[in-house]
Amino acid sequence: MLASLIGYFGDFDLAEDAAAEAFAIAAQRWPSEGAPDHPAAWLVTTARRRAIDRLRRDRVLAGKLRLLAAELETRDSMDTTAIPDERLELIFMCCHPALAVEAQVALTLRAVGGLSTEEIARAFLVPPETMKRRLTRAKSKIKVAGIPFGVPSGPRLPERLGAVLAVVYLIFNEGYGDPDRPGLAAEAIRLGRVLAALLPGQPEVLGLLALMLLHDSRRGARFEGQDLVLLPDQDRSRWDWRQIAEGRAVLDRALDNASGPYVIQAAIASLQAEEQLDWPQIAMLYARLADRTGSPVVRLNRAVAVAEADGPAAALAIVDQLDLPDYQYWHSTRAELLRRLGRRDEARAEYQRALGLARTAPERRYLERRIAES
Repeated sequence: MLASLIGYFGDFDLAEDAAAEAFAIAAQRWPSEGAPDHPAAWLVTTARRRAIDRLRRDRVLAGKLRLLAAELETRDSMDTTAIPDERLELIFMCCHPALAVEAQVALTLRAVGGLSTEEIARAFLVPPETMKRRLTRAKSKIKVAGIPFGVPSGPRLPERLGAVLAVVYLIFNEGYGDPDRPGLAAEAIRLGRVLAALLPGQPEVLGLLALMLLHDSRRGARFEGQDLVLLPDQDRSRWDWRQIAEGRAVLDRALDNASGPYVIQAAIASLQAEEQLDWPQIAMLYARLADRTGSPVVRLNRAVAVAEADGPAAALAIVDQLDLPDYQYWHSTRAELLRRLGRRDEARAEYQRALGLARTAPERRYLERRIAES
């Protein structure tokens, strides 16, 4: 709905406000009057009319008002049972190169993923007020620069993929890590399928789709009630093996062409689905990924594989070289390595630091158990 309104008016703030007003009207009327036959179409039409009313109060936009009002009358006389899905257009609008990459990702998470400013701030490890200002500047830039609403064509399309893929993967991770928000992961996979259909020859698009399918295949075994279950302890019978097969088939198509960061991550996820894990191979792939990305988080993941391949002491040497004091998993990984080395007091302190940064209830319960066992 928001994508449709932004595409229609070209104004983020106007679209968000009009959508909120339409939902408020529905919440007031529908309980007593009943829902309309086509609720989505009713909401979009109501939101458009509220936006038109707002524009009518602004004399500067009087000319634009006449055009919009005429178009609205034409559209209202047409079939209103179906609202076109314009979320892909919205993603590319948000990921326009005129915006900073950080703003592209954050704005798409807000507009397409429906994440709150606070949730996006956590994903970027910045204060919420900083993220609020970043989103405001991005919306203003789109309006002032007249950034188009649409999917780029020709040679411009591959150039714009990096930020789009980052957006989709962040949306996936927000849903995958929270048992109460499974819809986000499903939405990311849906968008991944759309991108794969649009760009079947792009290995990184296929790599990202394979990665999400392989990770999501374990969703049913990641939680026991509200408790987090780590990979070695998961019940493999609860994994979605058809989805694993699909993810591996998509990965094979990607590997025929290249091995970018998403393809490498998908290869790691495929190895993690084997009954006997090849930790040296996984550690090698993480090393290659770290060289490609320079990411300290990737180096942290490599340390986990090194701990299994070469022991916790070798892994701790890697972890201690990283500077991630505000990253929950740096503390929890370090705590686990210290525990395995018999340094329980230090491990307990690190688990407590991780607990202070934990985002979800299952993670907090897991860390509380670890603290009690230390």
